[in-house]
Amino acid sequence: MNPKETEDLTSFIKRIRDEFDLTIFMIEHHMQVVMGISDRIYVLDYGITIAHGNPYEIQNNQKVIEAYLGVSENDA
Repeated sequence: MNPKETEDLTSFIKRIRDEFDLTIFMIEHHMQVVMGISDRIYVLDYGITIAHGNPYEIQNNQKVIEAYLGVSENDA
């Protein structure tokens, strides 16, 4: 999707979630979308849950950073 389509889809999902008080389960790799929509996030690495929490907690979780960016604290 292009940036405009991504923004439109994100807005649509937020609107239906809020309007109908729904829980939405998504599998998504576009982190801007995930962080913009989610109240709670579960992160898998090779099928194993390595973290769960709110967007702030996930963005700052060392296991998530290592799994998805390939960088550890010692490498930085």
